[in-house]
Amino acid sequence: MRKIWIILGVILATIFIIGSTYISIYNRFVTLDENITASWAQIENQLQRKYDLIPNLINTVKGYAKHEKEIFTYVADARAKLLGAKTIQEKITASKEIESALARLLAIAENYPQLKANENFIRLQDELAGTENRIANERRRYNEIVKNYNILVKSFPSNIVAKLSGFREKNIYFEIKQEAKENIKIDFED
Repeated sequence: MRKIWIILGVILATIFIIGSTYISIYNRFVTLDENITASWAQIENQLQRKYDLIPNLINTVKGYAKHEKEIFTYVADARAKLLGAKTIQEKITASKEIESALARLLAIAENYPQLKANENFIRLQDELAGTENRIANERRRYNEIVKNYNILVKSFPSNIVAKLSGFREKNIYFEIKQEAKENIKIDFED
């Protein structure tokens, strides 16, 4: 009879340990998944800030660079794509287009000395630079959380919990396109 109680105690202790481990890992998945969502919300918050700054920047530049209509159209189109993006991947792609458009806009602005000295332009440029820094920090945090989540999905024994609970790897990193790493070339000779 004593052996039965010992065996039963060992079985119950094993079930308790496995159950506790499962719950702990499951809760870690839930926490990381919510952190990914919250981190993405912070990126969207900063993208909205940048989105709101763009019309002011364009209007300031327009006063000095009236003949640069192509770049204004390009920036407006990129801004519209960001506004219309629904999925995370669409928002990432639209954000990259905005970055490219703004880089071209700021490169054009370099050719107008009066604009570079304009107080509103300087303030907007500083605001935009600050926003870009915030976005970069939020992207870094977001990518780090996605990485930690993916490591948990792939690691043993958490991969068992992931499969049983329906947690899947997330391949939605925020990466910079190769074109964004290259210098923008503006030619006024045409």
